[in-house]
Amino acid sequence: MRRRSLALTFLSTVLCVAALPAAIAQDKPPLRLVVGFPPGGSADILARLIADALHDDYTPIVDNKAGAGGRIALNFVKAAKPDGQTVVVLPSGPMVLFPHVYKKLDYDAVKDFTPISQIARFQFGVVSGPATQAKSMADMLAKVKSDPASASYGTPGAGTLPHFMGVLLEQSTGVSLNHVPFQGGAPANNALLGGHIGYKFDVVSETAEMHHAGKARIIAVTGPKRDPQVPDVPTLKESGVNMEATAWFAMYGPAGLKGDALTRLEKAMMRIVREPALKDKLIKLGYEPIGSNGADLAAAQKADLARWEKPIKATGVQLD
Repeated sequence: MRRRSLALTFLSTVLCVAALPAAIAQDKPPLRLVVGFPPGGSADILARLIADALHDDYTPIVDNKAGAGGRIALNFVKAAKPDGQTVVVLPSGPMVLFPHVYKKLDYDAVKDFTPISQIARFQFGVVSGPATQAKSMADMLAKVKSDPASASYGTPGAGTLPHFMGVLLEQSTGVSLNHVPFQGGAPANNALLGGHIGYKFDVVSETAEMHHAGKARIIAVTGPKRDPQVPDVPTLKESGVNMEATAWFAMYGPAGLKGDALTRLEKAMMRIVREPALKDKLIKLGYEPIGSNGADLAAAQKADLARWEKPIKATGVQLD
């Protein structure tokens, strides 16, 4: 009887140990964070920070499916099972600009996805180069009106957010600007520093170093408040221009994601983005941490879809 008791105890222990990994796996489900851009870019870096912060709640991996401005990743997530184990981390452009820019978009930015969390916001700078040496928005607007040849601004390409920032500035001030698209941000920087274009719209974190080094000057920021990276630079509204625009990073799941799976993701994202460990890293990267729930992200997306419709239509830009 004693041997039988010992055998049963041993068997029970083995079964418990064998069941432990399954219990842990169930408590920390897998989570694939899909990114539509190559490793090393801002979206990829952000996704990896999120993945690292989510290790207490999930078993996360980052899956780069780069191409088509993020559309490949979005279509992958669109087709995924809505079980809370596949999400996309992306900037706002594909969700608020592309629906107005592309003639045929192979996803519906509202109907095909479930908003989970707006992760962080960021703003852009109006950057003046050596060709104009404008020191303020008033200076820039005066120069543009008196010398239209100096009114060129560069962007990473037609249909990008910086492109439409320029259009929105035209609509807000009544000036005419000459858009010069480049194949990416680096060529636009070279053209600005070389004096081939007068101005540039760019993410503040991408331009702050040039500003501090005196190679170029950020004369205004586009958000609702000053950017801590360049606290000496006023907002557009402080500069007398009635314009405000920001962009953001967010997390979405496929349509139909709901119930406990959605709630768990929302709660985890709201918690980690507000904890100092991640919050401080986001701030150092030049982002304003948000950590919203899905309803707030849906509201932000709706507002920006409406905000960008007019300036995009004004350009007549339509991409295939």
